[in-house]
Amino acid sequence: MDKIYFRPDEESGEIGFYVLEETRIGGVSYLLVTESEEEDAEAYLLKDTSADGEEEACYEFVEDEQELNAVGAVFAELLEDTDVVF
Repeated sequence: MDKIYFRPDEESGEIGFYVLEETRIGGVSYLLVTESEEEDAEAYLLKDTSADGEEEACYEFVEDEQELNAVGAVFAELLEDTDVVF
């Protein structure tokens, strides 16, 4: 499982997440990540909000309930043998 690191801001250290799956929907990239490799860890959806051509990606947590449900359903299909709860 790949691990990626985020810098929430210039003053904070890095935060590491394990990437469970990634997909692209309607031209937008999404990541399904977790903080731990353990089975009962919480999962989070991240959305790439950077502009096309930017050198670094900028990800934000998906907070909109409708978007969360729609993208979560896609990830649930991709990981059909895994119980993922958002």
